[in-house]
Amino acid sequence: METLKIWSYKNVQGVNLNFKRYLINQINWQNRLIILIGSRGVGKTTLMLQTLKEKKITKEEGLYLSLDSVYFANHSLLTFVEEFVQTGGKYLLLDEIQKYKNWSIEVKNIYDNYPELKMVLSGSSATEILKSKGDLSRRALFYRLGGLSFREYLNYQLNKKFEPLSLFDIIHNHSEIGFEISTQIKPLKEFKEYLNYGYYPFFKEDVDTYHHRLRQVINTVIEVDIPTVYAVDYAAVQNIKKLLSIISEIVPFKPNIKKLSEQIGISRESLIKYLKYIENADLVSLLYSENRGVSLLNKPEKIYLNNTNISYALNNNINVGNARETFFINQLKLNHQVRFSTKGDFKIDNDFIFEIGGKDKGKKQIINQKNAWIVADNIEISVNDKIPLWLFGFLY
Repeated sequence: METLKIWSYKNVQGVNLNFKRYLINQINWQNRLIILIGSRGVGKTTLMLQTLKEKKITKEEGLYLSLDSVYFANHSLLTFVEEFVQTGGKYLLLDEIQKYKNWSIEVKNIYDNYPELKMVLSGSSATEILKSKGDLSRRALFYRLGGLSFREYLNYQLNKKFEPLSLFDIIHNHSEIGFEISTQIKPLKEFKEYLNYGYYPFFKEDVDTYHHRLRQVINTVIEVDIPTVYAVDYAAVQNIKKLLSIISEIVPFKPNIKKLSEQIGISRESLIKYLKYIENADLVSLLYSENRGVSLLNKPEKIYLNNTNISYALNNNINVGNARETFFINQLKLNHQVRFSTKGDFKIDNDFIFEIGGKDKGKKQIINQKNAWIVADNIEISVNDKIPLWLFGFLY
């Protein structure tokens, strides 16, 4: 136990507090059970360590542990928690929870038996956590941590203090806001770099090897996380890789389920399941029609990669139009409903219609639509009431 406390203390003291993610101030830290959902590499571990350091919790009272530690090969979580609480433990932060078999059952028992203990859990495989959400929903608060927004990237990279904007702010005040921000930075230059390598915080470590490392993350998700959660075999893993490769080459992908399943050599049912697996793992975004519900029975209208950094990592020939749409979906879907629209490109929250394009994009497609706007790339500030695309990176 003492060795684990020392290891935790060193990790906590080593974390930097200069830059903190948007979510750290949104979490209700008074809740007894908090579960962070998010993909690999977005910064969940850093957020947990920063919390212990910022709150000045002593190593006797607070502990950070990863459940893929060899310690848990011979010790149960229940036994560990019993000793931790007996020796004064009050705050327990557990990472990689999907690596611990039957974690949700033991966590429920711990929650019920140790009311004095506060727990924060996180795992790289959102799918596994979501599968357990029903069991823990009465006890836990769930939070999703996305990758860096464009706003966060600017704050992290340029040491700025930009605050997030609401969708209402962007729609109704984009001229004034865009002008003010453009007096402080060159948004188009920074936006181009962000699309390439700004979504995952580890870009700071080495930009030159960023895409290589991101490809390794993607492989780990497919080869380790998905099989752990869904018990799929080696053949299924290879088919999922093939599926992602096909999607990456022709995004935005309009799926012909029958043709695609035949191309990969799997059944229609398996294809639909694999699409949900890689969506839940934050590798792709499935875009459904505004007129149809989201279910395993309905095929998506379009398939996009989750973010533009994945696009650059998997395919050097990036389509500009696809990059624009991928960015827009990625930045909005964290806190808004995004659907495919026949009247524009996207319908947001069943209310707003957006058409995405370049700086010369016209209003022909949305001219008779209410609550409809043109979102234009390659403009620093509003021109003819077009909203700059990069501004949607300030939503969180």
